[in-house]
Amino acid sequence: MSDVTVLIVDDDVAHRTMLRTMLRGWGYATDEADDGETAVEKVREKARDAVLMDVRMARMGGIEALRRIVEYNPAVPVLIMTAYSSVETAVEALRLGAYDYLTKPLDFDVLRHTLERALDHTRLVSENRELKSRLDDAARAPGIIGRSAPMRELAELVATVAPSEATVLITGESGTGKELVARSLHAGSRRSAKQLVTVNCAALSESLLESELFGHERGAFTGADKRRDGRFVQADGGTLFLDEIGELPLLLQAKLLRALQQGEIQRVGSDVPLTVDVRLLAATNRDLREEVAAGRFREDLFYRLNVIGIHMPALRERPDDIPLLAAHFLDRYAERNRKHLKGFTPQAMDMLLKHPWPGNVRELENAVERAVIMATGDWVGERELPMSLRGAGGADPAVADTALPTGQDPYAGLSLEDLERRAIVATLRETGDNKSEAARRLGITRATLHNKLKKYDLE
Repeated sequence: MSDVTVLIVDDDVAHRTMLRTMLRGWGYATDEADDGETAVEKVREKARDAVLMDVRMARMGGIEALRRIVEYNPAVPVLIMTAYSSVETAVEALRLGAYDYLTKPLDFDVLRHTLERALDHTRLVSENRELKSRLDDAARAPGIIGRSAPMRELAELVATVAPSEATVLITGESGTGKELVARSLHAGSRRSAKQLVTVNCAALSESLLESELFGHERGAFTGADKRRDGRFVQADGGTLFLDEIGELPLLLQAKLLRALQQGEIQRVGSDVPLTVDVRLLAATNRDLREEVAAGRFREDLFYRLNVIGIHMPALRERPDDIPLLAAHFLDRYAERNRKHLKGFTPQAMDMLLKHPWPGNVRELENAVERAVIMATGDWVGERELPMSLRGAGGADPAVADTALPTGQDPYAGLSLEDLERRAIVATLRETGDNKSEAARRLGITRATLHNKLKKYDLE
């Protein structure tokens, strides 16, 4: 019970001390405020499991503080107590959202029973809401988790578009889950019995990518000791998903356009066309309209890809989904690591909700996986979460070696490779492991960044 914190709000020091002793004896952790204004500030700055609050106080009374607390976080149960019992005050408190109303002098058995009931009620409401959301999400689009308005709209769009043969362009920041949308589109299509073949356009050089997509004949280039089918042939009758399509070189863009328009491809080193039946899905974290304007992407290919556009919202645009996603990842990694965890403490969940998540869902998943591994009790608390979420100024031990040496000239004595490695690690840390954004800040392509991560063993 020590993970449960009750905020005691009363301007009577003796009464606060008595309640603190009583609640701690029952196994609760406590925090205190001597007026309503301080109580509101405390609830805003850190989550509390319950609030036990007096009505009459000097600076701000309990009724006004109740109203402000409920406006900020209606999930926190607030128990109002007063020595001046009246029907009007009770009705007003309950109308504003108080969980219950207690009269001084307090009956401690009633207080304990009411507090336990309030905490159980909050837990059950949360579990029921989560279960309903999971069932609703599973019915709409497999693999897509979310109950927020943007995700409900997205799931409905996926369900509508999936049975069609339309080419779909999926946009959104790195780490938002664009591949999950592609998988849901394939699963809901008439091609679901066939393969979904995925190619990351940013992970391969131009020459290798052409062979990967279209295949090659024996002897087409050095090392081509036998004929190889490309991903178009592998996806014949099914779906081909091209991730990071914005990284595709211009020469390959022309060949891809021909494949889409005519349904034909040619292996590298061959003049014989092959007919393929493929539904194409593509994803990018770039603004392809800007790429077209800059001459880096073919306008005709853009319109051929963008028959249906689906935008994956960033995690900061759908904070309502954070508890559900966090619970999903907690269950996954707890099972994988053979741990039995009940969930997150309110304080830990509060930290998850306040973090901006530049790395989106991928960053959240990494944070939860780390927390599960570090957890030693039944609940994931603040100390199990990464340092970046706790707002600490200290460096993460995992990247401590990226700090530049101190002195008059911090770069003296460092090799160019060492400087490059440190710049890459520091930039990835700043962007929440968002590789596309890191590549943009470093002034290199995502494919170049991928190669350097392999070179320095940073993957």
